[in-house]
Formats: sequence, C-alpha cells, structure tokens
Amino acid sequence: MRTRILILLAILLIAAPLFWYLPYPDAPGQGKGTVVLEIPRGSGVRKILSLLAAAGITDNDPRFLVLARISGLGHRLRAGEYQLRRDLSPRQILTILSSGRVLQHRITIPEGLTMVQVARLFQQRLGLDRERFLALCRDPSFIRSLGLEPDSLEGYLYPDTYLLTRDRFKSRAVITLMANRFLSVWAELNTPPPAGLSRHQVVVLASLVEKETAAPAERPLIAGVFLNRLARNMRLQSDPTVIYGLGPGFSGPLTRAHLRAPSPTNTYLISGLPPTPICNPGRAALEAALHPASTKALYFVARGDGTHVFSRTLQEHNQAVRRFRR
Repeated sequence: MRTRILILLAILLIAAPLFWYLPYPDAPGQGKGTVVLEIPRGSGVRKILSLLAAAGITDNDPRFLVLARISGLGHRLRAGEYQLRRDLSPRQILTILSSGRVLQHRITIPEGLTMVQVARLFQQRLGLDRERFLALCRDPSFIRSLGLEPDSLEGYLYPDTYLLTRDRFKSRAVITLMANRFLSVWAELNTPPPAGLSRHQVVVLASLVEKETAAPAERPLIAGVFLNRLARNMRLQSDPTVIYGLGPGFSGPLTRAHLRAPSPTNTYLISGLPPTPICNPGRAALEAALHPASTKALYFVARGDGTHVFSRTLQEHNQAVRRFRR
C-alpha cells in the first residue's frame, strides 16, 4: 500500500505541473483590440513580460518564462516597436517578438514641398528636430557623403511614400533614405540632360516645372518654354521663383513690389536658372525636364483652372493675360 501511495504521489508531482503548463502556450488572450508596445534594447524576457502585462496583452504569468525557455525563443526576442493584438496566445506573442516584424510608420512626402516644409512635416509626424534636419541638409560634408554635390539638399529630398521603423526616426537616417531614393530614380531615368545642362540644373528646371503646373500634359511644354527662353537669353520670369525667395512665411498674393524684391532665385531679376531648386520635384517633373516638348512657345499664362495658355509672341501672350487675368 505504501508503495502505491508513493507511486501516485510521484505521478501527481509529474502530472500537476504538466496540467498547469500544457494549456497555457496556445491559450488565446482575453482582451480586445490592439496595442503598440516598444521593447527597449537590452530587455530580457522578464522585462518583456512585465511590459506585456502592463500593456494588458498577457498576464504576468511565470509560465511565459517557461515557454520562452522551452521554445528557445527567449534568446531571440528583438527590440523594437510592435503592434500586438490582445487576443494573441503566449506562443504567438513570442513568435512575433522573435521575428522582428516591427511596426512600420507610413509617411507620404508630396511632390513640390520645399526642404523647410519637408523638415516641418517630419517634425510633426515623427517628432524629428526640424533645425537638426535642416542643418544636416546644409552640411557640405554630409551632402558629399551621400554622393551629391550641391550646397544644400533642396531638390534632392525625393517625394515618395516611406515606411519607417521607430529606430529610423532620426534626421540623418531619414535624409539618407530620401537622397538615396533620388539617386535611384535618377539612375532609372537613365537620360542625359538636354542642351548641355548639368544634373543639378535639370533638378532646378524640374522644380520650376513642378511648381508651375500640376497638369501632366503640360509639364514637358513648361520645360520646353523655359529652355526656349534660356536659349534666347530671356529671363524666365517664373512667379514660383519669386515666392521661394520671399521665404517660407509668405502667403501671397504676389504684387509688383514682390516681383522687384531682390533674391538669389527671383527670375524676374536674374538671368538663367536659379542657383538652387525651389522645391523637391517628383519623377514626372524630372522626366519633363529631361524630355522637354519641342515647342516654339516662349510664354504661358494660367487659365485659372490649373492649365495654361501657351503663346509664341509677346503680343499673343499679352492678349491671353488680359483675357484670363481680367
């Protein structure tokens, strides 16, 4: 009898922990919805469990530590920001945290923003230091390290949709990503600049095209007009170049006094292209600058509906101005 009792006790000692543990790994959580949780670098399994419990994703249950050890996942858990459902099982949680499938933040940079506007957007969306961002965009050594030559990165912060993990919420990483995207798109375009222009001058021209029209069919025509004027030593007289020179605080409308205000980019006063892009152009504007339309037009004026009237002579242009600006 004594032997039987001892055997039963031994079985209970073995079975009890199994009954305690076996239902746990795949038991779904009881919560609803999702939560974003950041796992700091250097966090051990115990620290991670306490963070999960504090976020209401799982209980502070020692069986989680047992599962992490038995599964071998405990040594593979990665730091980062995760979006986790509250109904996940402990095994699913460990699998996600060991996979490194961290949360990606989507941010879209529209075509035509200036460098200052891009910096402001990243400050608003990601909390980046705007002044630090702009200082890097004007840092000659940093710009050279990116494989670029201009004095600033105006025009080279390629507008696109970016997916960023929280560990890349740093100005240097973001700027590098955008500049590399510009270089990638430029390589894809694989077209020599027209009329002996440098790459930088193409980017400047594309920035003017970007700001002058949003109508796809007009972009090559705008580029063609500007190149025609350059070939004849005519000033470009582009209103967006004046607006850029007036600074980020300007809200319009333009007056004759503004057109006479000196600035390095005011093409009513300077000859040739501005020395710097006036915004960050997208692919379509770059393509238009590389493939300008063959046109004899030298002038254009806005109709007021987003499109323009193109003219070959000053007389035709003045007539169009009187008609559409009345």
